[in-house]
Amino acid sequence: MAYFYFTRHGQTIWNVENKICGATDIALTELGHTQAKELGERIKAEGIHIDKILYSPLMRAADTAKHIAEVTGVPAEEEMRLKEQNFGRYESTPRNGAEFSVAKAQFVNSYDGGESMLKLSQRIYNLLDDIKKEAESEGTVYLLVAHNGISRIIESYFHDMTNEEFAAFGIKNCELRKYEF
Repeated sequence: MAYFYFTRHGQTIWNVENKICGATDIALTELGHTQAKELGERIKAEGIHIDKILYSPLMRAADTAKHIAEVTGVPAEEEMRLKEQNFGRYESTPRNGAEFSVAKAQFVNSYDGGESMLKLSQRIYNLLDDIKKEAESEGTVYLLVAHNGISRIIESYFHDMTNEEFAAFGIKNCELRKYEF
């Protein structure tokens, strides 16, 4: 059986302030660092088998992955395709802003300088296809450390969703999910 794990980075100040982080490089809070270390401890204590950690280049995900790697001893490597979606002019605005909610439902919208949902989906789906091939041929089990927006795309790879379900989907900071191909 081919599978992988996914987690969202630890808490950031913009998470606390309910702002859209997107491609803006925001650091973890002290709680975020603690959440990452605790996830590493959980993985180790529960004997969860992971061969390699792939993480987004943004510091909130990179630091989360490095804490997990340090605790578990699992090697970690940056994966550019895991970078969060660039929300263009909506970066740093309220997550629940009315204008953003309307714009987010337009999957070909690039948010005036950002990245459309369709382009984001293509790069994440391509990554998942690559991971699936390696998991099936080599048995490699990955932990992907990325972002809430990336979690939506991954969920949509495995499950049909309405636009409303897609927009509402998310996971908590340092929540661990297992996906089977």
